[in-house]
Amino acid sequence: MQEFDYQLRPRIIFGPHTVQRLGSLAKELGCARALVVSDPGVVNAGIYSFGMESLRSAGVEVLGFHDLAENPNTHHVDLGVQCAREFQPDLLVGLGGGSSMDCAKGINFLYSCGGRMSDYWGVGKATHPMLPMIAIPTTSGTGSETQSFALISDSETHVKMACGDPKAACRIAILDPALTLTQPNSVTALTGIDAMTHALETFVCNKRTPISECYSREAWQLLSRSFSHVLETGDDVNARGRMQLGACFAGMAIEASMLGAAHALANPLTAMLGVAHGQAVGLMMPHVIRFNSAVVEKRYAELASLLPHDKSRTTQKASDRVADVFQGWMQEAKLATSLERLPQWPSQSKANADDTQLLLGQLADSATKQWTASFNPRPASQPEMLQIYQAALKSE
Repeated sequence: MQEFDYQLRPRIIFGPHTVQRLGSLAKELGCARALVVSDPGVVNAGIYSFGMESLRSAGVEVLGFHDLAENPNTHHVDLGVQCAREFQPDLLVGLGGGSSMDCAKGINFLYSCGGRMSDYWGVGKATHPMLPMIAIPTTSGTGSETQSFALISDSETHVKMACGDPKAACRIAILDPALTLTQPNSVTALTGIDAMTHALETFVCNKRTPISECYSREAWQLLSRSFSHVLETGDDVNARGRMQLGACFAGMAIEASMLGAAHALANPLTAMLGVAHGQAVGLMMPHVIRFNSAVVEKRYAELASLLPHDKSRTTQKASDRVADVFQGWMQEAKLATSLERLPQWPSQSKANADDTQLLLGQLADSATKQWTASFNPRPASQPEMLQIYQAALKSE
């Protein structure tokens, strides 16, 4: 059994309209000046104003920082640190998707400890106490609100850096499913797929623990039984709540364990080709399931048994069942299920077979170097990564 050292965090507050408690919670933490990090989409949707009004009604002075984008990079963080140094907050609030929350954590590292983002690449490198942070996710995907890691890309090399430290963990996470009602269906699809890959990978990774398994299993049940419904009926706040809780629990599973090869294979697709993370990791997931089945088939059988309308007692292997169901979700979400179907993939008219194999090799080289690759239950070096990419090339 895997040894572990696990600290339960953060405080989690769940329910519709709980964002209205933000101001009183800030005061509970003894804070008077809040820097609120929200991406422009959250501002345009009117969600940022909910948080701002709650803080101001509690007597908290507020400054908003919105100069960030999807997959925040070191440039965005540097701009946020400049705002923080001028405003001098005693509280950070990440209000938005994973990008807003990760950018807020990145700002916290540099504002509290100095230096550059690359100084904190890895685990446990914070040099001073960090500001308290409240996270308010507006999507159901990354689970960043429950993790002590900030994922920040280098603005020059595009390498994604995972910077983690217990000091960076949020004090409070506010899960308000009503805030997710306004997200576009494409965002619901991409973030929901991402959350389900978290549940899948944490349940089988070689760093899993009895603690993480509890979160992974519950996340899988909540997400797998709600995803199709929220795609069809976006205004069901109860289904939205199940997705948000599922994403949160999957994030807690990551914090207590780790991910695997699907994320290692997805990151180069994002860095080198600009593929959205949910699309990239979702495309690779079925192929990683089949690759891993040689060593964790029984664990996939448990997940198959938890699927709605389970058919796992047929002659079909459990891993094939899970992989097929996952691929079906990708199709429901109108996402590409093969590399050649990606809009970013070089068209056959512009690339010959040798060019394609060269690109696959470059992707495999990068995937092998990803941190999460080392936690995959079945070891995967460059030849295995290349094999999985080749399987995904024309999977439809």
